[in-house]
Amino acid sequence: MIHIKKLIIFSFIIYFFSFTTSFSFCSEIDCDEESFLIDTLWQKVERLSLPKRPKIALVLGGGGARGIAHIGVLRAICKERIPIDLIVGTSVGSIVGAFYCVQIPFEKMYELANKTNIGTISNINYISMIDMLLTDNLFSNDKLEKYINENIGNVRFDELKIPLVCVATDLNTGERVLLREGSVAFAARASSTIPGIFKPVGYMQRYLVDGGLTENVPVNIAKIFDCDVIIAVSIARDITKNTTNSTIETLMQVIYIQGMTFDQHNLALADVIIRPDVGNLSVLDFKHSAPCIDKGFIAVEKTIKDIKKIIISKTKEKYLIE
Repeated sequence: MIHIKKLIIFSFIIYFFSFTTSFSFCSEIDCDEESFLIDTLWQKVERLSLPKRPKIALVLGGGGARGIAHIGVLRAICKERIPIDLIVGTSVGSIVGAFYCVQIPFEKMYELANKTNIGTISNINYISMIDMLLTDNLFSNDKLEKYINENIGNVRFDELKIPLVCVATDLNTGERVLLREGSVAFAARASSTIPGIFKPVGYMQRYLVDGGLTENVPVNIAKIFDCDVIIAVSIARDITKNTTNSTIETLMQVIYIQGMTFDQHNLALADVIIRPDVGNLSVLDFKHSAPCIDKGFIAVEKTIKDIKKIIISKTKEKYLIE
């Protein structure tokens, strides 16, 4: 009899969560009661492992230096004990995703973010710029691959603690290319290769460039891998406020314009969207890493109830009453 009563009570709660996921609980019940319900059920969920709980994907979008906010997002997700079963990243999202999937300590990520600049991850300098003007040779970003390898080790995808998919674009065909085998550093580099600035990266008879051309916030890729809950992180800014005073900024603007329609469609597929308020930070502004990371952390804290509610609503009720 007690078991039947528990089943009835939890069935009602799950129904209630499913019905109100898209609405504010505070319009129906007291906010303290809402928090109590979430906390009670979440204690059940966080003790579950796959396949008893939903498969959760985190999608990290592109955006240059603005993507440093991803570090804060990931730290907050860890603090809130949100399990992540897959990370899909484009451009800087694939780089930060690689560090997380190797489980590099956040303290080291913070330190590296504060030390990183365009010179540490590319060969762009006055001499190479003059050479580019005189010879029409593009810059190389092989320094980025070396930088990643030095900090995460020469790791292969099958050695990662958490599965990772890096999204790149085939420059010749315009097709998206999913990189999930071989060298992680190579894949992250290919996913971050800005066309028109850096030399395309050769890969299996293809020439790969930045994944932002086709999938800047690749939510639909997470759908391919049968994820039940998809959390997307968008660090895009209002493109009308982007500066285009340099060649790189101009080309990044072209990528953003190209990806706007795709982004709107992809973000509509996400269960929860996290939007760190990084203001008008430029894609090349590596000088404000600390506040950028903080913005990512704050953005998760603002959406954490929504994240937990959607995970709870997609957990089978029989596992919540065990």
